[in-house]
Amino acid sequence: MARYEHLRLVRLPELLERRKKPAFGGVKRDAAVHGPRLGAELDATLTEQRQRPAAAFIDPTLILRVTLAGNLTQEQWDAMGVTVLSSDDDRTLILCASAEDMLALRAKVTAYSGAPPPGQKHPPYSGTFNAIETIGPVAPRDRIGVALRESGVTEPEDIAAGQDYTVDVELWDLGIQAVRQQRIEQLRAYLEGHAGQSLDTYVGPSISLMRIRGPGSLVRTLLGESDIAAIDLPPKADLETEEFLDFAWGDLPALIPPPDDAPVIGILDTGVNDHPLLTPCLVGAIGEPASLGTADDQGHGTRVAGIAVFGDLREQLARNQLLAGARVCSARVLEHGNFVSQALLPSQIRSAIQRLQQNFGARIFVLAMADRDRPYAGGKVGAWAATLDEIARTLDVLIIVPTGNRLARTGEQAEEGVTEYPQYLLEENNRMYEPAGAVNVLTVGAFAHATGLSGNAGEDVHVQPITDRLEPAPFSRIGLGVDDATKPDVADLGGTHVFSAVAASLLGGDKYPSAGMLTLHHLPMQRLITSGSGTSYAVPMVANKAAEVLRQVPRASANLLRALMVGAASVPEATQQRLTALGEDAIRAVCGTGLISLERAAYSDDARVVLYTEDQLTVDHFAVYEIPIPALFQGQAGTRTVRVTLAYDPPVRHTRADYAGVAMNFRLLRGVSPEFVFDHFRRRTKEQGAHPELPGRFSCSLHPGPRARERSPLQTAVATFKTNVEEYGDRYFLVIRCERGWAETTATQRFAVVVELAHQAQILLYEQLRVRLHV
Repeated sequence: MARYEHLRLVRLPELLERRKKPAFGGVKRDAAVHGPRLGAELDATLTEQRQRPAAAFIDPTLILRVTLAGNLTQEQWDAMGVTVLSSDDDRTLILCASAEDMLALRAKVTAYSGAPPPGQKHPPYSGTFNAIETIGPVAPRDRIGVALRESGVTEPEDIAAGQDYTVDVELWDLGIQAVRQQRIEQLRAYLEGHAGQSLDTYVGPSISLMRIRGPGSLVRTLLGESDIAAIDLPPKADLETEEFLDFAWGDLPALIPPPDDAPVIGILDTGVNDHPLLTPCLVGAIGEPASLGTADDQGHGTRVAGIAVFGDLREQLARNQLLAGARVCSARVLEHGNFVSQALLPSQIRSAIQRLQQNFGARIFVLAMADRDRPYAGGKVGAWAATLDEIARTLDVLIIVPTGNRLARTGEQAEEGVTEYPQYLLEENNRMYEPAGAVNVLTVGAFAHATGLSGNAGEDVHVQPITDRLEPAPFSRIGLGVDDATKPDVADLGGTHVFSAVAASLLGGDKYPSAGMLTLHHLPMQRLITSGSGTSYAVPMVANKAAEVLRQVPRASANLLRALMVGAASVPEATQQRLTALGEDAIRAVCGTGLISLERAAYSDDARVVLYTEDQLTVDHFAVYEIPIPALFQGQAGTRTVRVTLAYDPPVRHTRADYAGVAMNFRLLRGVSPEFVFDHFRRRTKEQGAHPELPGRFSCSLHPGPRARERSPLQTAVATFKTNVEEYGDRYFLVIRCERGWAETTATQRFAVVVELAHQAQILLYEQLRVRLHV
């Protein structure tokens, strides 16, 4: 098959403001009744907050909990002079304001409670206050984090006053970074005077955290502080140590090392050892913090690095080759298989990624770990996920994380691992772990590499397979993500489990080598090759593919890498057969968009052409791109597809239900002129009249539809044509729209778009498009 470079997508040279969505229509209220009630609730809340005993390490901020009966825009909150700190899916918001702005808010409530001004039908601010159901205080119990609740702490009184605790304290996103740094320092000073200790701090673009140690009485006090958003237990890593499989050095084929300019993958894990197969590929290693050193005493980091370099090692050995596809650098961030007890995870991870990027040029990062104490059950993501989203956005790097692993069933329940597969994958308690909900990273689930049976087990009824090749791995955790966005984004090979009647349990690659992915052992003097099962092995499989794509498009942004790979993903037929009966959302939740085809992501061919671009838009604007449609594509018999993939990296705030500050979407149009497209999508005044109608046949039907795909900053959809489409002309138009959430009105959003045209018939599509785009 021919291999060609991808082609560039052309943007039409106009940029006009797009029309905004209409605001929420409002809730009808009797202001004379509703206004005084809101005023009384506001007065009581402020009085209670002022009288509450304070820790006195900072001036208390006036904070409200508000429940809504309808939607309010960011502009409406801005007009009230308040800041939205947090929002939940149940329309509960946390608001804050200065004492002066809070007085002004109280005056607005008074004005709303009175009669309408002359010539107006409704009292002032009706659109806002009609939508507010209640106003109240933030209670100390509301600041108890997820993991702390899971440990049995649901009320402050559940914390033993005399017992020492190590917890992470998060402050509200109040003010600029320097102001939040000052508040952190004030908190540190307060701790020193109250038997507490600050172990680590992190102040990022929107997250302010401190890890502290102190008595339960101190933690109780902090739960009552208005400036504190949440207090929770530190994260725990989801790692398993696997080692087995005998391979002698003389059995291995010769190593073909990567070229000197091969992309560098950063491995944040337990460290990476000097394995003879890794040494030519390892460009550097650090400890974060430095006291950890770089040696891998657990084995996990070396195994992850082995797959990042070689991909599917079992397949390579079967072909009698060892071709290194990438270089790696390592940051040891784990101590004895867990996170450093005194370091805050966000500051530790950010520092490690920055150092690997600056020192070794890493652009792709693997975090093959998860926090098993924090399953993502919908709603807001945690601080770890938000930190990765901020890092990916600010540093323009591709970060890849796993969904996490479910524990294998044992004893009497072990057989259910076979008999109830794959239904148990969709159990509520199998939701993915933090930080898999992050939206600017690639989240990866796992497919089985095979049945997992060894050559001598085929006749043994005591060992039974669960999966076949490219079916969902029985340990893979599931999404969906924020606002039911598609998560995981993709899935890749991660091994499988088999049922052993003798062991009365499900066995992975650590105990039953053929059930796992082959990779490198961290103690090569004892063993060169080992085996393991888990989503942590699917993550470096994706990183290995990302490195090859980056070799072909060396200047690609992280957005473009994500778009090229997800645009080349598809759900394997074996998985479709297993999951179709469970519903389309089951497929999205288990494996996202499916398995990435490296061939499609990195190369075009004669009958399949990829067009791409990287661009940016100001919020509430749109861009139009022209997609050439050659005559052979229009009329030649056979199935044709146009697949569009959009990737962008919005600013995020993990305390808000509207997590992303910007939203983007796309539409694919045909049979219309450029002038019609711009006129249809631009903003209009009342004097300019209504927008022109767009008949349905001119809008290409894309699957999945907008409701499913637009919830994610990584969107892909395909239009399929099986009949002649010559009547729609030789060019289609792709419209990319950028809509403001809580981001500033002047904010710009960068993005990448990938369009794949493919024809079932082997027509010479690439050459026609190349010539036409050149002209």
